[in-house]
Amino acid sequence: MTALIGRDLLGLADLKPKEIQELLQLATQLKSQQLQLQCNKVLGLLFSKASTRTRVSFSVAMYQLGGQVIDLNPNVTQVSRGEPVQDTARVLDRYLDILAIRTFAQKELETFAHYAKIPVINALTDAEHPCQVLADLLTIQECFGDFTGLTLTYVGDGNNVANSLMLGCALVGMNVRIATPQGYEPDAAIVEQARAIANNQTEVLLTHDPEVAAKCTNVLYTDVWASMGQESEAGDRFPIFQPYQISEQLLSLADPKAIVLHCLPAHRGEEITEEVIEGSQSRVWDQAENRLHAQKALLVSILGAE
Repeated sequence: MTALIGRDLLGLADLKPKEIQELLQLATQLKSQQLQLQCNKVLGLLFSKASTRTRVSFSVAMYQLGGQVIDLNPNVTQVSRGEPVQDTARVLDRYLDILAIRTFAQKELETFAHYAKIPVINALTDAEHPCQVLADLLTIQECFGDFTGLTLTYVGDGNNVANSLMLGCALVGMNVRIATPQGYEPDAAIVEQARAIANNQTEVLLTHDPEVAAKCTNVLYTDVWASMGQESEAGDRFPIFQPYQISEQLLSLADPKAIVLHCLPAHRGEEITEEVIEGSQSRVWDQAENRLHAQKALLVSILGAE
């Protein structure tokens, strides 16, 4: 069991390399049913953005652990009427055992964590998506055994997933390449943070050339070209991002045993082709399933279990 009892997870850098490895080991044991744990607690989900995998996987994980889930839809709570974050946080702190938040600004998440004594989990912000990347790392570990010598290449928008992938790869000792159009690079502060974690032991590379990034890589990863809240920009982005599509041609540059990942939802024919997402190298559905197991391990580690 990891030493995460009572802690927040606001970003991947909140975890030490050893803690990530222990989380992945626990997730593997829970997935294979080597461990049968109970966690009779209450999880609140406060989601200001749409969600399928995060909402369902957190809910199923908690139910399977014997706990309960309360879906705190902002539209039917006082949050939608302008109740201050600090007030909501202090009230929910007295009802719940743990809270997962999906929102826009990282600052709002941090404010919640400051005023709530219960653990707070980042279920996605504009800055990071740490729970997704824990599932990604679990999937990669299942496919390759460990991370030594591996390279992950992300092509597309330098968004929250790209930010968390850089941190996650650096923490487990995996090379990471991020290929984006000019002007769509990941957060500069997180780039520097990832490079500091890597400490010249592994590569954290930014490039505008998707073919350079894809060459001989072990994992080829993408996400939608316009994230939630950017939908109005999608039409303008299409011609800019077209060279960053994961196609069979781009995949042919990767290692022959490379796998393809996508955090979903996917816009087939845009950031990834139908042939690739449905192809033999795709591990997208295993990746989606692993959201359940990684988050179950996270809940157990933070809340404790019997």
